[in-house]
Amino acid sequence: MSGALEHIRILDLSRVLAGPYCTMILGDLGAEVIKVEAPGGSDDTRKWGPPFQNDVSAYYLCANRNKKSITIDLKSSDGVEVIKQLVKNSDVVVHNFKTGTMEKFGLDYDTLASINPKLIFCSITGFGETGPNKNMPGYDFIIQAMSGLMSITGDEQSGPQKYGVAITDILTGLYATVGIQGALLERTQSGKGQKLDISLYDSAVSALVNIGSNYLMSGEIPKRLGNHHANIVPYQTFQTMDGEMVIAVGNDNQFKTLCKILKRSEYAEDERFKTNPDRVEHRDILVPLLQEAFLEKPTIYWQEKCNENNIPCGPIQTLDEVAEDPQLHAREMFIDYDHPTAGAIKMIGSPLKLSRTPVTVKRHPPNVGEHNDVILNEIEKI
Repeated sequence: MSGALEHIRILDLSRVLAGPYCTMILGDLGAEVIKVEAPGGSDDTRKWGPPFQNDVSAYYLCANRNKKSITIDLKSSDGVEVIKQLVKNSDVVVHNFKTGTMEKFGLDYDTLASINPKLIFCSITGFGETGPNKNMPGYDFIIQAMSGLMSITGDEQSGPQKYGVAITDILTGLYATVGIQGALLERTQSGKGQKLDISLYDSAVSALVNIGSNYLMSGEIPKRLGNHHANIVPYQTFQTMDGEMVIAVGNDNQFKTLCKILKRSEYAEDERFKTNPDRVEHRDILVPLLQEAFLEKPTIYWQEKCNENNIPCGPIQTLDEVAEDPQLHAREMFIDYDHPTAGAIKMIGSPLKLSRTPVTVKRHPPNVGEHNDVILNEIEKI
């Protein structure tokens, strides 16, 4: 079966994570993705590690499957000409150079659109192509700090904390993917391409969602709540007799049921705790009371009781437990394939499950310039 984006060609001039993650998703969906690097390889993630397997970086592997690889010197006139030739038969160009760099190469949107008016040109930068910070480089850690995400992560004792992965890169890659597919869909009606200007900073601020909305409505700077929820109580971690677990009570009926499970039914009748707004207001009183109850039994007991009574809960799993989770294996979220250099590789699969055009892994993450001859020969035939 063919992929949903079969017959779409992506010219990928990006590196590191946001851009490559975007183009990998498009490749998973069936698009032909040509990854462009400088001679010798210019994607820094090829050298980011350990771990390495036969000198191949796990970091590089995580965002570069389903791609071909070609090396081109964009600082040379011959290299620029190769890109222009490839653009003639491409649907999308993705890059994440600093603002103004593609103009210096002579590969800006206007130039490429004059060659292929149907081209979708996606620019991924730290701060976007307008505004006073447009020339600043964008790094996930810096963006997490500036966007407010770090200010609301952690607790008052820990201080600001970054997310455990480069979340603004991932979010930006996802937004770029959505934007590209939207532009491709619109093109079927207009017959015209367009330029997308996607920034890490914009994407990170958009991810503030309810916390950002809370501030805009109230004017109150949010506190760091750690594993607590700003708008829902109880929605957090609790210590048990032998460990820790997550409880996510989303409504008043669930709270009543939880109180019954804990043998604390009186809490559900307490005027301070009857409704969620009441519980949020009195969280400092309620949470210690609930915590005392959870300490009376082990984690497995509470998980079984909560599951029996449809109270959302879950264990805090380490990655070795995640890798063995039968639910994830049933969903094919771990895949095995062979890499010509690294050998046998186990990777995280795609969460996209399409019934008629399923995601498939047709290509391993390519070695540098692995497809030079094939792609250059194709250009010569045009």
